[in-house]
Amino acid sequence: MGALQIKRSPKQYDAVIVGSGAGGGMAAYVLAHAGLKVLMLEAGPFYDPAKHSSQLKFSYESPRRGAVTRARSFGDFDAAFGGWELEGEPYTKKDNTEFDWFRSRMLGGRTNHWGRISLRLGPKDFQPDDGISERWPITYDEVKPFYDKIDRLLGIYGTVEGLENDPDGIFLPPPKPRLNELFIIKGAKKAGVKVIPGRGSVLTQALPGNKDRGVCFYCGQCNRACKVYADFSSSSCLVIPALRTGNLELISNAMAREVLTDKNGLATGVSYISKDDMQEYQAMGKMVILAASACESARIMLNSKSTVHPNGLANSSGLVGKYLQDSTGASQSAVLPQLLDRKRFNEDATGSLNVYGPWMEDNKKLDFPRGYHIEFGGGMRMPGYGFGGEVPRLNGMIPGRDGKMKEAGGFGVSLKDDYRRFYGAQIGMAGRGVGMARIDNYCEIDPNVVDRYGIPVLRFHYKWNNDEINQARHMQQTFDRIIHELGGISLSKHGPEDMWGLEAPGRIIHEVGTARMGNNPKSSVLNKWCQAHDCNNLFVVDGAPTVQQSDKNATWTILALSMRTAEYILEHRQKQNI
Repeated sequence: MGALQIKRSPKQYDAVIVGSGAGGGMAAYVLAHAGLKVLMLEAGPFYDPAKHSSQLKFSYESPRRGAVTRARSFGDFDAAFGGWELEGEPYTKKDNTEFDWFRSRMLGGRTNHWGRISLRLGPKDFQPDDGISERWPITYDEVKPFYDKIDRLLGIYGTVEGLENDPDGIFLPPPKPRLNELFIIKGAKKAGVKVIPGRGSVLTQALPGNKDRGVCFYCGQCNRACKVYADFSSSSCLVIPALRTGNLELISNAMAREVLTDKNGLATGVSYISKDDMQEYQAMGKMVILAASACESARIMLNSKSTVHPNGLANSSGLVGKYLQDSTGASQSAVLPQLLDRKRFNEDATGSLNVYGPWMEDNKKLDFPRGYHIEFGGGMRMPGYGFGGEVPRLNGMIPGRDGKMKEAGGFGVSLKDDYRRFYGAQIGMAGRGVGMARIDNYCEIDPNVVDRYGIPVLRFHYKWNNDEINQARHMQQTFDRIIHELGGISLSKHGPEDMWGLEAPGRIIHEVGTARMGNNPKSSVLNKWCQAHDCNNLFVVDGAPTVQQSDKNATWTILALSMRTAEYILEHRQKQNI
């Protein structure tokens, strides 16, 4: 039985943090720099973009030519170790749920491969006036000072626009629009769609006083993570600097099982399984900070049962796992005949957005609440293996050199000629919108299934309703107008039969809301400082505290709220309230 004994660490830390993404990285950065002794548990391996990124590699340098695998869902060179399916780590679904859960097991988590699109929630996102969305217990003005701090700390480009619900930040200069984006701006304006420069956490200029990070050299590969740290990743910009203080310790390949509690129900540490030897260990701390991602943190809390917390830690309200939300997503692409046979030149730009279409319509006139924004892409980026797939997607016909439609491709010289003609002529539009917070969209513990580490897994229940479907229809209609004004040729059509191209829940990887904040312990899990109502030395600083998401992705808000929570911890620790 000796091999099965749980190994308890004799050391007690000021804080044990689970997860190293945006929320965990920021909490570790603030607390370690303040002198607290912090332990971070990460479920995947150590990852330093400077050493481990596949930046600037060509497809032929991969035995799979850069192709997608089960463990590399965005391709062999993408920085994400993980995906929607992980070997030995299943999850289940009920009632015809389509929810797909993405996990990124590595230092820095998903922040290594995301698009770096960095948007603040606006005043109406925190305090919506649509009569449907629930309001947060905080306002934009309360969060704004922390948005400002992370702008200065991490760097973000953009332009001051004065838009009411897309607040301006403290911006570095944005990259110039590429040729296809100049066409998009012109066509979108004719279609009544406002387009502004993108807002991305990429250094277009050096940050004052920061000698550890380089400046973007416009390779367009932020998804691979940047070797010179020009883009924001939690690993490069938060965790590794925190490690240098000597106050942060990191245990990699540590799969958290549960939060440990004492007879009074207070957190005392975290039990985890080491992937290196498959043994269970206990790390002890004066407080526990969960930042494992919205669903993983909910899983840990639900698995943390005790006599004081019989329904799971901090779950007296029964709302842990409830109000799960993911962004809506629908897209369309087109070919612009005026860009066929383009001259070749480098226009990779950043790997984030160059231009962006903020939500501008009065949603009170529409048949769905809230709204969406549009992300635009295209141009002559470095071709990947299998590049040119847009040719056969034109229903077999393409514009010939004489302007008449002809049969596409074929093989040999004809196929190569078509690929060359279409290189750089394609544009893409992706809508990202609000998935409404509903109590009947949730995750829970499956009582019959465990993962390879013996930890009970999550079971999901999630369905879109007419709000999201109608929103996707509006996206496609907007895309159609823009393509028409551009004189483009659409490469795909969507309709009621496929819910207007609406992606399945979980596919946009923006899930939030499983431990919502609020003032009433009966209707929320956390208070407005991301502190558990039922356990005052437990904090959750990932996407879980979200009350109602907006059309903006959550990363910049997770960072701001995590910094706010960490400063709250420091203040109240001095007062011995925690």
